[in-house]
Amino acid sequence: MIKNLILDWSGTLADDLPAVLRTTNRMLRHFGVPEMDREEFRQRFRLPYTEFYQEVLPDVSLPELQNLYLQHFPTGAGHVPLLDHAFVFLQTAAKAGRRLVLFSSAPLDHVSAQAKDLGVADFFERLCCGVIDKREQIHALLAEMDMAPEETAFIGDMVHDIDAGKSAGVTTVGTGTGYESMATLLKAAPDVLVPNLAKLPRLLGIQSPIGETLPVATVGALIVDEAGRLLIIKTHKWSHRWGIPGGKIRRGEASIDALRRELREETGLSVSDITFVMVQDCVEPPEFQRSAHFLLLNYVAKCAGSQPLVILNEEAQEFRWVTLQEAMASDLNVPTRLLIEECLQRGLI
Repeated sequence: MIKNLILDWSGTLADDLPAVLRTTNRMLRHFGVPEMDREEFRQRFRLPYTEFYQEVLPDVSLPELQNLYLQHFPTGAGHVPLLDHAFVFLQTAAKAGRRLVLFSSAPLDHVSAQAKDLGVADFFERLCCGVIDKREQIHALLAEMDMAPEETAFIGDMVHDIDAGKSAGVTTVGTGTGYESMATLLKAAPDVLVPNLAKLPRLLGIQSPIGETLPVATVGALIVDEAGRLLIIKTHKWSHRWGIPGGKIRRGEASIDALRRELREETGLSVSDITFVMVQDCVEPPEFQRSAHFLLLNYVAKCAGSQPLVILNEEAQEFRWVTLQEAMASDLNVPTRLLIEECLQRGLI
């Protein structure tokens, strides 16, 4: 049974080939090298990308190439759309309880921003990006994520993806939506080859039963500083309303460990005196960015200092240390308001 899905990004889920081609041609122009059309680029481009750029720009160092690529790649929403069927595939896999990990050679900043803009970032347990040779790194990824090869499939659009999957002993899936043709992929002998992602859930046995939506267990904490102020953060995921830091519990991870990890990742804070408060059964929250069913494990915790330094990651836009009165007057998401009210009723804050 396939329980884990490792997915390439470029050409598999996201249609970034036009943007990558434009960026490459700008780099070629910069060094006075003739540009390529789409077909020539598809015929010559390969992974690891270092080999391709060494061929077309042999006298340029890798750090210089990487910096130039980052300078010329278009930023902002709309430059990289999702491929057809990608969103439904991710949604179906997530509802069926499959673990999803992104494994891409594209820069993390680019992939993270694109996935967020396209509303798919929360499907993934991890974004593993900036990978040069996937054949080497996939073994470490499987070990780190505790994924058994016989329960894992790697889905990609290039021969390099198929070769990487084969080297790790996972089920390999080629999709003809990206950088290499179906004929080229066929030569790599993937276990499954599809023109697109439309029928792949059924082929992999991950079609969720009609109407079934497995709840996602998450942890979050209302953090209180020594002055009694509360930390609230604003995030796009909850319609830009104020809430608390937290996130998903990973497979095999205790809830308290998940809470400490999520708080460190999202705020840079370490907490103490953690107290469990409540579980909220959050079904189809209208404020959340997509259809979801969460089991919210809510805690209250203390943090040393008065208004300690908060270092937000890319998931949040803004934070505030506020009094209780200021918190209740803020545009809070519903679960956070219910948590604060429960803490008040029980004398926890």
